[in-house]
Amino acid sequence: MERNIALIALFAALIAALGIIPQVTLPFGVPITAQSLGVMLCGTVLGAKRGTLAVLLFMLLVCLGLPLLSGGRGGLGVIASPTGGFFLAFPVAAFVAGFITQSWRSVPLAVAAGVAAVVGGLVLYVFGIIGLSQVLGKSLGEAALLVTAFIPGDAIKAVLAGLITSALYKARPRAVLSRA
Repeated sequence: MERNIALIALFAALIAALGIIPQVTLPFGVPITAQSLGVMLCGTVLGAKRGTLAVLLFMLLVCLGLPLLSGGRGGLGVIASPTGGFFLAFPVAAFVAGFITQSWRSVPLAVAAGVAAVVGGLVLYVFGIIGLSQVLGKSLGEAALLVTAFIPGDAIKAVLAGLITSALYKARPRAVLSRA
């Protein structure tokens, strides 16, 4: 029980850290962080249940006002922001990534976790595009076009999630609870 609580807190902190370091701002002012990688790692490493709880803890801290999102944002206002859909998708994406990683036991872990991160990323995009459309008053197609610049980076993050989860499993098999 204590181990689960510690890991949930640790992975919530990981998501927060990945929102700060590294941060690259695109020419049109939108920051890119590795925060979604942290969300995917919650699922691929901790599994569906614990991964979702870690993300929910992180989200609670953000909603309470801690400036843990890119650009030092926090508070309930992030839900109504253009990126609010992505934020609301975090726990669903972690759950899906964890569920796939747990379910695909016959597939090599790097592949299962990579695919899980891709599918989790798609969940983020579905919620995010709907949120963008609503907040900006754009069609779904226009909102989808706005996020295309992020696809290459998110593909790299999915590969990294698979490789990191697999490497962690090789180094410390008991630490990857999605395969325990």
